[in-house]
Amino acid sequence: MSSALKITVILSLLLSAGCHAAGTAPRKTLAPFASEQALSSYLQQVQARQEALLLKQQKLQRATAQYMAAPPPAPPAAPMVAKAAPAASAEAAESVTNVQTAGVDEGGIVKLHGKHLVMLRRGKLFTVQVGGNALQPVASLDAFAPGSDPSGNWYDEMLIDGDTVVVIGYSYSRGGTEIGLFDIAADGKLAYRSTYHLRSNDYYSSRNYASRLIGSKLVFYSPLSLNLRRGDPFGGFPALRRWRPDAVPSDFKRIAPATRIYRTDDEPEPGTSLALHTVTVCDLAQRDMRCEATAVMGPQGRVFYVSGESVYVWTTRRGSDSGLFRIPLDGSAPSALKVAGAPVDQFSFLESADGHLNVLLRSEGQGDAMWDGTRGRGDMALLRVPLASFSDGRDSAPAGSYQPLPGGGGYGLQNRYVGAYLLYGNPGNPGRRKADQAWPRQPLYAVRWADGGSVQALSLPHGVERIEALGDDAVVIGAQGKDLYFSSIRLGAQAAVATRYIRADAVQGESRSHGFFYKPQAANEGVIGLPILGADERPGLNKSSASVLYLRNSGLQLMELGALAARPGQPPDDGCRASCVDWYGNARPLFLQGRVFALLGYELVEGALKEGQVREVRRISYAPVAR
Repeated sequence: MSSALKITVILSLLLSAGCHAAGTAPRKTLAPFASEQALSSYLQQVQARQEALLLKQQKLQRATAQYMAAPPPAPPAAPMVAKAAPAASAEAAESVTNVQTAGVDEGGIVKLHGKHLVMLRRGKLFTVQVGGNALQPVASLDAFAPGSDPSGNWYDEMLIDGDTVVVIGYSYSRGGTEIGLFDIAADGKLAYRSTYHLRSNDYYSSRNYASRLIGSKLVFYSPLSLNLRRGDPFGGFPALRRWRPDAVPSDFKRIAPATRIYRTDDEPEPGTSLALHTVTVCDLAQRDMRCEATAVMGPQGRVFYVSGESVYVWTTRRGSDSGLFRIPLDGSAPSALKVAGAPVDQFSFLESADGHLNVLLRSEGQGDAMWDGTRGRGDMALLRVPLASFSDGRDSAPAGSYQPLPGGGGYGLQNRYVGAYLLYGNPGNPGRRKADQAWPRQPLYAVRWADGGSVQALSLPHGVERIEALGDDAVVIGAQGKDLYFSSIRLGAQAAVATRYIRADAVQGESRSHGFFYKPQAANEGVIGLPILGADERPGLNKSSASVLYLRNSGLQLMELGALAARPGQPPDDGCRASCVDWYGNARPLFLQGRVFALLGYELVEGALKEGQVREVRRISYAPVAR
């Protein structure tokens, strides 16, 4: 842990109540490389230093081996970077995605287009008509280019801009992020348009999403590890190509020239890989997609967060020294700060309207790639800095910008900003629950992020597995023994537990943020939806949740409305050819124009509120037939 997080601090005047930044523009920005030659020379210097260090290490190993009369150690195994593979109307404006930031849509598995729901599942797109009180499958189409080989590809996320459906996936066979564009008509019919490949490493995170949509701007974050020992280091730099059946590597065209690549004064850590943390912005307003990229150099560990105007990338190296980059979406130069510690995930960030960035930190962490977001640890702090304090990367966030917080950042930590509060807590024992198992009480910590006041520890009889907003208040969901608890939290001048609902013999069926949805209906009124399983069942990547549970929130009183359940039995044989594991889940609660749905694998179940209960009205299967 760094001294910046260990030290006991008194909040600086920057943190006092009523302090507002005069502006959010950084004092200085990072300087790009002046030319391709300047960039090449720098990479050669870095490579020379790394090779000198490697040679020194090899000599030391040989000397040690001779002294010990033992054979030299075997070379380290190559790091695993892939996912573990298995053997314009009011209707159109309605969102079905539980997003972190209003106006910033996130790639998901279900979206709404006019009178149709669009689903992405197991390598295919599907549309179902729901407008006009209908519930009818309409069309399906492969989520990959006709004639292409989809093996080794994962199609994970979907976004819709106007009449364009965007499918985002990762291709191990073609080496990068795959972007498929499809046309969708008013009648729900789908047509393939084009496919693009964006050079990148695997973007997968068990918590974050790779893509965002802001207006017609398609935004990607993608990491790129630099192999400086290859003949052409620029062969791994950000590039884009349009796919064609006879596509070759030379079709890739650089989209981040040297003059859009930046670094701070920090030198790469000896013996570790250097990464290009790349933000790509693509214009969907034109049928032929155009993209530009901005990249910053840093260590491999990363967490990124997208606000309405910028992408923030927090990079971590061994130990706790870190770098924080602010990359504007308008293509202007990034800025940076030297910082300490590591965020948990994207929910650790809040760019607040008072011109500050707020970040919950643990003293140790390696970012949120793959499952790393669950594994950080150590003491905790809240970093709060004015946006105007970002500069050319030479400055450090002052010690007074860190507020020490209680609670260890253990396995599976959950955190969320709701209104004026930052809430965080641990899930408790992550292992298999037992009927007679009593877990230690898990406090929910609540801190008003803007004023640096005291931290409240609210006693809960259950773990903290999910934190979600209920308007200006919150709900905390977690397990105790074999039961699933929902605790409503009132967030006024003080935070307080309001009421509690207990669903016996149940667990969450989805851990991703998109698995939950809250539909406000009036002030302090609304409906909660969450996929659940029986307590003896285990959530699985290819397993449909048994049901979606619905609760009514009335002034923070939580009352069960019932559940819409999946049909028992074996799922249909869909002849899956690609993306045959549900990495992003397959169950969602959906609320559309006063109607209630549950997406459960290949089933779409509609319910209706009758006599204070959700009761099934009808269901359809949109599953394809294996050929």
